[in-house]
Amino acid sequence: MDTLAFLHHLESQPTFAGQIAHIERITPRRAEYAELDRPLAPTLRDCLRAQGLFPLYAHQAEAVNRIRDGQNVMVATASASGKTLCYNIAVAEALLNDPGSRALYLFPTKALAQDQLRALHKLFTPDLFHIEELDTFDGDTPKGERAEIRKRAKVILSNPDMLHVGILPNHQYWSRLLRHLRYVVVDEAHTYRGVFGSHVAGVLRRLRRLCRLYGSEPQFICSSATIANPGEHAEQLVGLPFEVVDRDGSPHGGKDFVFWNPPLIDQAKSIRRSANSEATHLFTELVHQGIRTLTFARTRRLTELIYIYAKERLAEMSVGRPPQITPYRAGYLPEERRRIERELFQGRLAGAVATNALELGIDIGDLDATVLAGYPGTIASTWQQAGRSGRRQEQAMSFLVALDNPLDQYFMRHPDSFFGKSFENALVNPGNPYILRAHLLCAAWECPLDSGDEVIFGPAFKPERDMLVEQGVLRERNQRWYLSPAIAYPAQAVNIRSTSGKNFDVADMSTDSLLETVEASVAFFQVHPGAIYLHQGESYLVRELDLENRVAYAEPKAVNYYTQTKEVEDLHIVKVLSKKKVGKVNLYLGEVEVTNHVVGFKKKAQYTDEVIGEEPLDLPPQTFATVGLWFDLPDGAEYRLEEAQLDYAGGLHAVEHAAIGILPLFAMCDRNDIGGVSTPLHPDTGRAQVFIYDAYPGGVGITEKGFDIITELWQATLRTIVECPCEDGCPSCIQSPKCGNNNQPLDKEAARVLLKELLT
Repeated sequence: MDTLAFLHHLESQPTFAGQIAHIERITPRRAEYAELDRPLAPTLRDCLRAQGLFPLYAHQAEAVNRIRDGQNVMVATASASGKTLCYNIAVAEALLNDPGSRALYLFPTKALAQDQLRALHKLFTPDLFHIEELDTFDGDTPKGERAEIRKRAKVILSNPDMLHVGILPNHQYWSRLLRHLRYVVVDEAHTYRGVFGSHVAGVLRRLRRLCRLYGSEPQFICSSATIANPGEHAEQLVGLPFEVVDRDGSPHGGKDFVFWNPPLIDQAKSIRRSANSEATHLFTELVHQGIRTLTFARTRRLTELIYIYAKERLAEMSVGRPPQITPYRAGYLPEERRRIERELFQGRLAGAVATNALELGIDIGDLDATVLAGYPGTIASTWQQAGRSGRRQEQAMSFLVALDNPLDQYFMRHPDSFFGKSFENALVNPGNPYILRAHLLCAAWECPLDSGDEVIFGPAFKPERDMLVEQGVLRERNQRWYLSPAIAYPAQAVNIRSTSGKNFDVADMSTDSLLETVEASVAFFQVHPGAIYLHQGESYLVRELDLENRVAYAEPKAVNYYTQTKEVEDLHIVKVLSKKKVGKVNLYLGEVEVTNHVVGFKKKAQYTDEVIGEEPLDLPPQTFATVGLWFDLPDGAEYRLEEAQLDYAGGLHAVEHAAIGILPLFAMCDRNDIGGVSTPLHPDTGRAQVFIYDAYPGGVGITEKGFDIITELWQATLRTIVECPCEDGCPSCIQSPKCGNNNQPLDKEAARVLLKELLT
């Protein structure tokens, strides 16, 4: 595609107001090939050559060589670099040499497993393997077919959820797989971070434990997008040493990567035009010009909103026959998602609006452009999403449309911090007590615990096991620990994608049917009474939230607004874990208890984000224990600010908001994964404090990372505040959309002074 011509077209439009903040021209790269230490079997080599997959890229050859040497391998290269072939070759060789061996592939989504099964069939059947030897086993697998799959399949494609709740608790039925398991593939390993990743670490340790019981010791092969700590991350996930392959030998086409900043509509308040409307404009212009485009939105709600806007606009632009577009996200029924994937792959759709459900490696055919409505939260995810266009080595383009928040605006002003920065660390915490205890109960159901399990579960095994004994859910007999008879099938009660337990159902009152489900951890924010919930482009008004039965009752209602909750937080220090001096102040890391209370919600206009109303809510507070960092303020700072007629409390509050907004620059997390509290006088310390904490029970390592890089965090936060063009503070620097105090008090100048003193 002619990317320059399209950019000139955008610049010539009357709505263009200098939105292009930066264009990074990524030059094409030629392939780098390499030979294997030992040649492939002729049948396998011929199979690969027939598909255009031979010779091998340098990283593919290196990975296969290391796997052949018996090492656990993490392949961390760019999107569309051919990582899948690294483990497919190793597995095919193992099955050809020993037909009795087995392999287990784990993907983060069922859709990706289905897509990879199609690719495996195309690659290896019928020349090397029978079609029934390769199969998926997940929640969509018909119950009548499951026994036959267990019996005949040599390669099982599944996901961590099914491994956790279906395979491991029923390991007796899977004895053939576990006894002969040669390889475990963990694909898209970078997605296993935070709570989900910590749960997956527990599931994989349980798998290793049962393999030991059946006499096997499989090799693990992980693949990942580029992250800063691929080896450490793989070792944290699996609990074994890994070798890293990250020298990418694959070719790629050229790309223009455009940073697009919505224009200011109020210079003094630094209020910008809505990123959603800007993303919609770009998406519709691209599709209207015949450029097949995928737009990524950060939430289900925004996916639906951008789809609605784009559909209306394309109907106006293309009278008679507007281009076919569709939304795509989690929550849709499996058959709906498969249909959309097929239509994208077959080229029947001109474009789609999706959540990160389409970020992963599902083959959806040739795309010319991607639009990212807001920074996805990590550099790795940004490249993954942008990499969905131009996957066939053709010239492509990507747009990152900035939101009105500190991190997005930081990148708009400092694109080198994105294009020149190393990737973030993927963080998991296998020792999180809430998560580890859950998996110890599941492991005890599968086979009684013994002292040797400490080797698999790590140093936290013994204290957490003893805690479960104290609670009466484990019972010790002859140095083995058995599950209490009162607990049946514990895996069923453990949601590995959340720490919050059972989901809430969303019921359509007009048809008395189930719309979809939402996680308990976000139910108070998404399906509270009065909330507007979007499903497939339709608006539903939540009339009632039944907390006891965990059901939100909603009815279809056409509205021109969406809703956003307001909450207040309180924090209590439980225990100091670490302390260090940074400049003139003390920095602390410790266990804290957080109480979050949703107190109301705002109604915001769909197209302008203008607040058009506010209503109170009466919901119970939610309390959880987590890990946080906090720091003192320089002695005499309050007096100096008062002398300068600045607001001390407003300065603390502004530092808290801005630091939370910038921390994802260093840790692989989303702003919503972090919380904060600031106060001129905290009752637990008797001093002014700024707290930042992990917004998950038990913590997942985010604030530990913040504790390690606090000076860099303060520097980037100060830079964000100083460079923002607003006069008194705005969403691009110190305001937070989640603030329960309506962003009061806030003092931008006081925050600047405080951060300068912290860095002195």
